[in-house]
Amino acid sequence: MDADEMDFPTPDSDVDSIAPETLKDRIDDGESVTLLDARMSSDYEEWRIDGENVESINAPYFHFLDEEIDDAVLDSIPDDEHVTVLCAKGGASEYVAGALADRGYDVDHLEDGMNGWASIYEAHEVTGYDGPGTLLQYQRPSSGCLGYLLYDDDEAAVVDPLRAFTDRYLADAAELGVELTYAFDTHVHADHVSGLRELADEGVEAVLPSAAADRGVTYADEVTLTTDGDEFTVGDAAVETTFTPGHTTGMTSYLLGGSLLATGDGLFIESVARPDLEEGDEGAPEAARMLYDSLQNRVLSFDDDVLVGGAHFSDAAESAADGTYTAPIGELRERMDALSADEDTFVETVLADMPPRPANYEEVIATNLGQNAVDDDEAFALELGPNNCAASQDALTSDD
Repeated sequence: MDADEMDFPTPDSDVDSIAPETLKDRIDDGESVTLLDARMSSDYEEWRIDGENVESINAPYFHFLDEEIDDAVLDSIPDDEHVTVLCAKGGASEYVAGALADRGYDVDHLEDGMNGWASIYEAHEVTGYDGPGTLLQYQRPSSGCLGYLLYDDDEAAVVDPLRAFTDRYLADAAELGVELTYAFDTHVHADHVSGLRELADEGVEAVLPSAAADRGVTYADEVTLTTDGDEFTVGDAAVETTFTPGHTTGMTSYLLGGSLLATGDGLFIESVARPDLEEGDEGAPEAARMLYDSLQNRVLSFDDDVLVGGAHFSDAAESAADGTYTAPIGELRERMDALSADEDTFVETVLADMPPRPANYEEVIATNLGQNAVDDDEAFALELGPNNCAASQDALTSDD
């Protein structure tokens, strides 16, 4: 039974809850934050809230079920500072926080637990964008997912939408006084469930690379298929299609307003794509060579001042001054040795230290192909955890 579905005894002390957004603000503001994660150790090791100013302690909830809590567990929890307790959904953490409050600890608990953390979705304006209209970058801190909203005149387009935030895109467009005209996917994602079909159901023109549809997409007749060189317009801004296979055979980048290249999972500001999520280890070397060709002959052919904006960021990424995870191509060319390496060295680099594959990635891919039907709650649960779409767990950029 899930810990959050258990009937816990009621502690004597009432404890406050803290909203996920408030906790993130505290972390972003540089406050010292102490977290007690009451999930099972296996879940904690796979995915947790981290940060330079975050002290994270794992003590699974079952340690707190007995009337007498083991001294070693209590000794691991500081009694001279504020502690926020969290779990998966918020139920177990409320009980654990109450048990600690009964013993004099200064505690609160995270509202809705890690599910609440995964519901945070922030929008930051890309101030370095100098094309027509305005460009926003959506950020999901829990998984590092990034998306983009370009709007000009009375039209808007979203790139790499998440199903969990379908209503958000529509609401943001309405608040901005524009119509969400297009939704673009860069490829068949392996770490999150795409919102492409849900937006299509709302009257948005959904655009998918033709090469991605060739992987077995079951709903190709419901979307617009795009190929290399196609162009769409959003107000006065052009959205130009550039085929950049490697991470997947269908990987496609979109040049937004001539100013930012939305590279999907082809190139990130701190790393390059991993090449093994479509054809596995056996197909990874060939995919890595395909990625090398795409980066050298497609991405790096753009002007140095064109911004790169990937579909993800990792803990190793450093945001720009505007808070977005974007960087000029020229800067990445200078700072990422993999972009100046010869083909054999590049392939060796991207195959050398790939992180574990994203959680549930095969089911997520099947869902995004339309072969696996899930409801909203099941879709949300499938994508919980780190994205792990980069070739390395560490940054491939230098510190210079």
